Amino acid sequence: MKRAGWPVRILLLVALAAGVGCGSKKGGGPTQPPPPPTPLPANISLDFVEGGFSSPVCMTQPPGDSRMFVVEQSGRIKVFKNGATLGASFLDISSLVSVDYERGLLGMAFHPSYVTNGRFYVCYTRTDGDVVVARYHVSSNPDVAVATADDIVLTIEHSGHPSHNGGTIVFGPDGMLYVSVGDGGDTDASGQNTGDLLGNILRIDVSGASGYTVPANNPFGSPVWSYGLRNPWKFSFDRSTGDLYIGDVGEAEWEEVDVATAASGRGRGVNFGWSMYEGTHCYHAPCSPAGKTMPVLEYAHIYDPGQENAYCIIGGYVYRGSAIPGLQGHYFYGDVAAKSLRSFKLSGGAATERTQWNVTLNDPPLSFAQDNQGELYVLTLGGQIFRIAP
Repeated sequence: MKRAGWPVRILLLVALAAGVGCGSKKGGGPTQPPPPPTPLPANISLDFVEGGFSSPVCMTQPPGDSRMFVVEQSGRIKVFKNGATLGASFLDISSLVSVDYERGLLGMAFHPSYVTNGRFYVCYTRTDGDVVVARYHVSSNPDVAVATADDIVLTIEHSGHPSHNGGTIVFGPDGMLYVSVGDGGDTDASGQNTGDLLGNILRIDVSGASGYTVPANNPFGSPVWSYGLRNPWKFSFDRSTGDLYIGDVGEAEWEEVDVATAASGRGRGVNFGWSMYEGTHCYHAPCSPAGKTMPVLEYAHIYDPGQENAYCIIGGYVYRGSAIPGLQGHYFYGDVAAKSLRSFKLSGGAATERTQWNVTLNDPPLSFAQDNQGELYVLTLGGQIFRIAP
């Protein structure tokens, strides 16, 4: 995630449509004011879910399924089912993966129609360092995948630098597959170059029999959707609004969260500024804010033995669960140098209600996860998984 930082061993249905449903009526009665918002809770807790994982970089859940799938950086995907981790891996591609510094098996996404087509996608760094997106298929045993890929969807040259790989893959609200890719060390100023696939959020259509197609409304006629990113290690969509949140790992002094709202095009053609800007600060002069979208939140690096440090953001999710109503709409994130959790709420284009929570993890966070009910989880560097709870 960083050029010389920490070593990584290293989705409540939306509310019923307005005016439709039980108790709805058209006219004839007084208009009731909306209920007041539930206040932010004073505290939250962390419920232990499971441990014993090796560098769990991602956890996800198939649509309509109760199982959780935990992605280990070494190249294995484990199934957490009925309160226990199954002994056999769902998929083991460790022989295909380079696990060097920030390289490894980095992301997994189930196809929205997984229940009928059995397709899922992974993102990993190949043994030569290149970033690969591949399609796999579940076997006749729902807890075991077919060991070989159906298709290599996308390969991105990345052999020159072991860090800044990105690696998150997510199906967006539009059914397209979104992929984050780091800048490859920014040796070619890739962040500001839409002519390559580095330092970007990519958007591709994988509905065909093989490979991908570029959606017609992609802004550059290529897979590039958003650019100007250094290492978007973790990004996610707010399942309620469709807004895109990106935790972009900084370089020298600043970490940032970038947001592209659904109303503004969900990041289409957006330039987030790197490497001209780090956060809102000029990094490579000459700097011009014209055409750049600045982060909604930034925080400075801290290197001090006497306090909690910060130098590598771990992006998370907007809370959309039901267990803690006061957290509705709050985006959670962390930092690999800290054992605490932070959150904010996007309001008027700004990060409001910024909170550092009272919980303390055993190890720093490595990733976050969201289940089908909108509840949030924290995956730690030490291999443990916790649920954010009241």
